[in-house]
Amino acid sequence: MNPFFEPLLQEWLFRSLPQVIPRSQPIKLENIGLLGKVLVITGFRRTGKTYLLFDAISRLLKNLPRQKVVYVNFEDERIPIQEETLTQLLPQIKSTYGSLPDYLFLDELQNQLNWSKWLRRVLDSTSIKIVVTGSSSRLSSFEIPTELRGRAWEKTVYPLSFPEFIRFGGTNFNDFLTYGSFPEVVLAPQEKKIELLQSYFQTVVKREILDRHHLKNEEPLKTVLKLLLNSTSVTVSKTYNDLKSLGLVIGKTTLNQYFSYFRDSYFTAEASHFSASAKNRLLYPRKLYIIDSGFITALSTRFSQNYGRLLENQIYWHLRQRNSDVFYWRNPRTGQEVDFVQDGRLYQVCYDLSDPDTLKREIRSLVQAGKKLRITNLSLVYYYPATLPLPPTVTAVPATDFLST
Repeated sequence: MNPFFEPLLQEWLFRSLPQVIPRSQPIKLENIGLLGKVLVITGFRRTGKTYLLFDAISRLLKNLPRQKVVYVNFEDERIPIQEETLTQLLPQIKSTYGSLPDYLFLDELQNQLNWSKWLRRVLDSTSIKIVVTGSSSRLSSFEIPTELRGRAWEKTVYPLSFPEFIRFGGTNFNDFLTYGSFPEVVLAPQEKKIELLQSYFQTVVKREILDRHHLKNEEPLKTVLKLLLNSTSVTVSKTYNDLKSLGLVIGKTTLNQYFSYFRDSYFTAEASHFSASAKNRLLYPRKLYIIDSGFITALSTRFSQNYGRLLENQIYWHLRQRNSDVFYWRNPRTGQEVDFVQDGRLYQVCYDLSDPDTLKREIRSLVQAGKKLRITNLSLVYYYPATLPLPPTVTAVPATDFLST
């Protein structure tokens, strides 16, 4: 037996766990191993997945010894990526601790070869309760391997919600929009926030896209990403033409692949045009949203206190967490647009409604869309309130209240 797990397991016995600020939706211990399934924690890097594990582990350790609650980080450089690596884990745990654990927490397991087949075998042959995390959609319900279909619960972790931002010490709503809500960024001093966000960007480009998809040329990929950070709607054709105007020719097939890589790493998500017809949805550009508004600040060349775009980005992700599709709607004749359509409700997002002309324009788009789509639930989400009364058909909701529900 190759003993590369031995020092890690010995270290685990004496490792001190970090202090964890509780999240609004911690891992429910009673769900671990429920119905013989693995609990899969997915999401973008640095959203706090590992700290959710440590929080759950700390609660378990109040009643169980360390040997029964084992944590392994598969991004540890001492763990080789080989065919036989995972097959040695349980025998090594048993050799080191004298028995198998009750709970097994596996961070970034998808880095290992044949991880899904190994995981299925462990689920079938033991009673160990297992939690797995990953920053790649290979672990998500959309791409989970055949071996684990029907054998996994999925929990997606996002950057901090606005109430969590406050709990982590954030006090300024504009900071929430400007620097986003990654836990480490919220806790960092002001002068370090942009630096952290730029380092996150470099990491996702390197690990989640270049390394995973075996891409050799970094610059075209980063150029496309930064172009998207300065755009609010995307099509392959538009991006192709924008790149061509910059003197960079990237084929449309390659661009499509890039877009899928961005989605797979959880860096971006899209809202399609609201239509009952799938064909009609494809005729309109997709609106692009970045996992955290801080990236727009840190990487966009056009940022100049554009709180409207930052607020819209945050509202999108708040809606996205409701586990329901999010669309937008645009009038093809007038070009009037409503930011979001979800579950029979229209949402228009505007940071500052204090200007009467802005208010009238936003209300007009919202009301006309409601008539066209036969939707009566109309909401206007804002930060600075209106100076004029709203029509009775429109509900005005402060952004801080909306993001707290």
